[in-house]
Amino acid sequence: MAAGKNSISKTFVWILMGLLFVGLAGFGATSLTGTIRTVAQVGDESISVDAYVRELQREIRAVEAQTGQALQMSQARELGLEQLALSRLTALAALDNEVGQLGLSIGDENLQDEIVSIPAFQGVNGTFDREAYRFQLEQIGMTDTEFESDLRKESSRTIVQGAIIGGVEMPSTLTNTLTNYIGARRSFTVATLGTDALETPVGYPTDAQIQAYYDENTDQFTLPRTKRLTYAILSPEMLLDTVEVDEDTLRRLYDERADEYQQPERRLVERLNFPDEDAANNAKAQLEVGGTTFEQLVRERELELSDIDLGDVTRDDLGEAADEVFAAELDSVVGPLPSVFGPALFRINGSLAANNVPFEDAEPALREELASDRARRLIEAQSEDINDMLAGGATLEELAQETDMELGQIDWTRDSVDEVAAYEGFRSVAEAVRDGDFPEIDFLEDGSIFALRLNEELAPRPEPLDSARDRVAAAWIAAETAKALQEQANSVVTTLATDGDFTATGLPFRVENALTRTAFLDDVPANFMNEVFEMEPGDLRVIGGEGTALIVRLDEVLPPAESDELRQLSDALSAQMNQALAQNIFDAYVRDAQTRARPVVDQQALNAVQASY
Repeated sequence: MAAGKNSISKTFVWILMGLLFVGLAGFGATSLTGTIRTVAQVGDESISVDAYVRELQREIRAVEAQTGQALQMSQARELGLEQLALSRLTALAALDNEVGQLGLSIGDENLQDEIVSIPAFQGVNGTFDREAYRFQLEQIGMTDTEFESDLRKESSRTIVQGAIIGGVEMPSTLTNTLTNYIGARRSFTVATLGTDALETPVGYPTDAQIQAYYDENTDQFTLPRTKRLTYAILSPEMLLDTVEVDEDTLRRLYDERADEYQQPERRLVERLNFPDEDAANNAKAQLEVGGTTFEQLVRERELELSDIDLGDVTRDDLGEAADEVFAAELDSVVGPLPSVFGPALFRINGSLAANNVPFEDAEPALREELASDRARRLIEAQSEDINDMLAGGATLEELAQETDMELGQIDWTRDSVDEVAAYEGFRSVAEAVRDGDFPEIDFLEDGSIFALRLNEELAPRPEPLDSARDRVAAAWIAAETAKALQEQANSVVTTLATDGDFTATGLPFRVENALTRTAFLDDVPANFMNEVFEMEPGDLRVIGGEGTALIVRLDEVLPPAESDELRQLSDALSAQMNQALAQNIFDAYVRDAQTRARPVVDQQALNAVQASY
C-alpha cells in the first residue's frame, strides 16, 4: 500500500513538472526550454531577450535612482519605459544591420586595444587583469563573447556615426544673426512721469463708478474653486489644562539641561600660535608699533582666520591664558600667553555675559513642553479608538460630543493659509477629499489629529460686490491712474516731438548709453527693453509702468561691442548649433536605416519577458 502511494506521488510530481515546463515555455523561460531567445528582428540583426531585459532594467534603475522608490512593472509601463528600451535597442540594431551591409568591422588587434584600455578591467598595477575582466562581466550578466561582440559592434557604429556627422557645420549666417541679436545695443533717454506729477490727481470712486467697473470686469473678481468642509480636531493645546506635571519631573529636566540654563561668561577668541616665545614677542612688537596687522600675521603663517578661530570659549577652555584674555578689551590682542600648542597671541572679538536662569524662571516653559509632549502621547493613544468610531459610522458631530475633539468649518481653497489651513497635513487631505468620502483620522505636524468631511464644492464664481468692494475700488483707481498718466505722457511726447528738450518737461530723466536687451534697470516694467529695441532712432514712445508712465526717446542704434565675452558666446552658439545639426542628421539617418531594416517585433515574447520581470 505504501508503494502504491509512493508511485502515485511520483506520478503527480512529474505531471506538475510537465505543466510547469509547458507554462514556462510560453513564458519566455529560456533557461529551461530556450524557445524564446529574441524579442525583435531588425534586418539581419536580432534583439535578444537578455539584451532587452538589461536595457529595461537600466531604464527602471534610472527612474528609481531619481525617485528613491522601487518601481513596479505596471508603473514602468505607465511611464512607457518598456517601449523606450525597445526603441533604443531597435535603433542600435538598425545601425548594426547597416554596418553589416556596409561590411565595416574593426580587427582583432583594435578590439584587444579597446578592451585592455578600459579601466574597470585593469588591476592594481594599471595593466589588464583577466580576473577583473571576468568578474566585471559576471556582474552585468554577460559572457566575454557577448561583450566582445557588443564592443566590436559599438566601435563599428562609432565609425559610421563619425563619417555621417564629421565636418557638419551650421552656416555662419545664423550664428552671426543670433550674436548680433544678443549683443546689439541701444542708447536712449527716459523720463519718468509719476502720480505726484499728475495735473489732476485721481480721487476715490463713487458707488456708481465702483458698480460700473465691477460689472465690466467681473472676471477680475472671481472666487476660486472652494470646498466647504466640516472638521473635527484635537490638538495638544486643547489638553494642556488636563495634563498634570509634577515638580520632581520638572526639576530633573532642568538639571539635565544645566548647560543650557547655567552658562558661564564667554569670549569670542582667535588664537595664533608661534613656534617659540621669541617669534611670538616679535609678532606682538610689530603689532604695537603699527608695522603690521593681525590679519597680516595670520597670512604670513599661511593660515586663514577660520583656521585660528576658537569660537566662544570659557575660562576653563583657555587654561593659564584665561585671566588676561577675560580682562582684555574687545578688539584687542593680548599675549604671548601659554596654550596647549605653545606661546600664542589672542585676539578678543566679542563677549558673551554669563547666563544663569533659575528654576523658577525656566519652570513655565518646561511645564508647557512636558505637558505638550504628554498631550501628544494621549492624542496618539486615542486616535485609534476615534478612528474606530468613524469606521463604525459615527459622524464628526458625534465625535465632538463624545470625545475631546472640537468641531469647526472652513471654506477651503488652495490659497487658504489661516488657522488649521496653515498645516500642510490638513491642506493635502483637503485637496484630496471628494464627495462621498468617509472621514478618517489624520495627523498634523504638531501632533494634532483631525478628520474632515466635504459638505459642498463650489465652482469658480464671481465674488459678491459687497466683499470685493475694496479691491474693486483699488482696481478702478489703478486703471484711472494709468489712463491719466498715459494721457499726460502723450501731451509731453507731443511737446518733445517739437523741441526735443527733456529738461523743459520738468520731469526727472536719465540717459542710458549702449545697453543690450538683457540690461537690468530699476523701476521699469519687464518688457521695457524689448519695447526700446522695437523703436527707430528719434522715435518717442510711452511705456506704462507700475504707477508710472515712462517717456522714451531712442537716441542711437549701436552694433555689438567687440569683446572676449561676446566672442566666447559666438563660439559657444556655433558649437551648440553644429552639434544640434549633426545630431539631427544622424537621427534622420538612423530612422532611415530602421525603415529599410523593417523591424519585426515579437509581441508575445515581449509580454512574456515583462510578465516574468
